[in-house]
Amino acid sequence: MIKKTKDNLLIIDFGSQVTQLIARRFRELNVYCEIHPYQKISKEFLHSSSAKAIILSGGPASVLDETSPGVPKCIFDLGIPILGICYGQQLMMKMLGGQVESADKTAEFGRAFVTKTKSTPPFLDGWFKDGTEEVWMSHGDNVAKLAPGFETFGKSPNAPFAIIGNLSKNFYAVQFHPEVYHTPNGRKLLENFVKLSGISRDWTMETYRAKAISQIRNTVGKNNVICGLSGGVDSSVTALLIHAKAIQNRELKPTDLAEDKRDYFLERRYPAFGNLVPRDVASRAAKERCDAGFGV
Repeated sequence: MIKKTKDNLLIIDFGSQVTQLIARRFRELNVYCEIHPYQKISKEFLHSSSAKAIILSGGPASVLDETSPGVPKCIFDLGIPILGICYGQQLMMKMLGGQVESADKTAEFGRAFVTKTKSTPPFLDGWFKDGTEEVWMSHGDNVAKLAPGFETFGKSPNAPFAIIGNLSKNFYAVQFHPEVYHTPNGRKLLENFVKLSGISRDWTMETYRAKAISQIRNTVGKNNVICGLSGGVDSSVTALLIHAKAIQNRELKPTDLAEDKRDYFLERRYPAFGNLVPRDVASRAAKERCDAGFGV
């Protein structure tokens, strides 16, 4: 893992299909963020984290289920801003004393329009200039009662608590998804949250890449590298970063690169891998186990 910068936005993932998109939106705002699954979030993790703000993502579960994903309650005692999105909103309300209910008649999936219910706080700067905001809803349950200290700032026909917040604690939550394309002004809402959090907006992919290359060089030293390379996006980027930028002219041995991808990968897609030497380690290991009578 790359060493954390001074300011870190922590995104807690509850299984949403668009959690990666949340991170992308913040990175487009030059904010350094990390995604971690809810299973990893412990009291110790939270206190050792350098997080300056937290996002609670959406997810497919229902907070009404006994086995639904959650987080330690001490997360709300860290004194940092928190934004709950969809499932994250419902979890926040459940944990802080509100009420969530199953909403067969008010479940929503698709476009909706939110109107403000009172004067807007800084979190909503730039919103409601035309009276309403188009958003993307995707929920079955909904908030039925707010937790103490929260106010309603926006509602839709089927979501009376579409936008809520506890201004004294810098806790905010929305029932819709501000990170998706179908919420046209969602970027502005996320940008407002960054401003409220006081997070530095000095992260770029270029600086991240430079730090990654430096850390790889320090770790590898003068050694060669064995890389598990499938030819997919993640492993390809990893291999290119290590080979073309960090260790350069030394030998990189990709393991398990599918045979039908080798020519394409080496000759057409990344000709920069001039001295890359494929090694089908898995197949060789399997053969050795069979020859020895151990099976696969």
